[in-house]
Amino acid sequence: MSSRRRHSQNKKDFGAQRTSKLNELLREIIAEELTKIADGRLEWVSVTHVQTDRSLDRAVVSFTAALLDADEEAELAQVFEEHRKRLQGAIGRQTHLRRTPPLHFQPDAQLREASRIEDILRSVSSEEE
Repeated sequence: MSSRRRHSQNKKDFGAQRTSKLNELLREIIAEELTKIADGRLEWVSVTHVQTDRSLDRAVVSFTAALLDADEEAELAQVFEEHRKRLQGAIGRQTHLRRTPPLHFQPDAQLREASRIEDILRSVSSEEE
């Protein structure tokens, strides 16, 4: 492998690591700020992950809420939207980013699907017994 190719590969790895660290930092800041917001609708909400694009044009915040079904979680995205400005302000104060990516909120479908798969596997297992 040529040194130029190896350097390019290392640069890509660094960019991915940087994005991953930024995603985790944003998740922590948002989760911490949620504990400071006095809104009972956000009481049992967890921020599962944040996905930013490299250009920081968008940050998708995925969340889940205890004891809520999919429809109620979708409504919760609107509650997050009400507090978006405050959450973006917290990110701006606590990071050294040139600009804060606009936040978009969505229920964490992966977590719900994983739970659904586990339920199916349990039911199949109990039927076999």
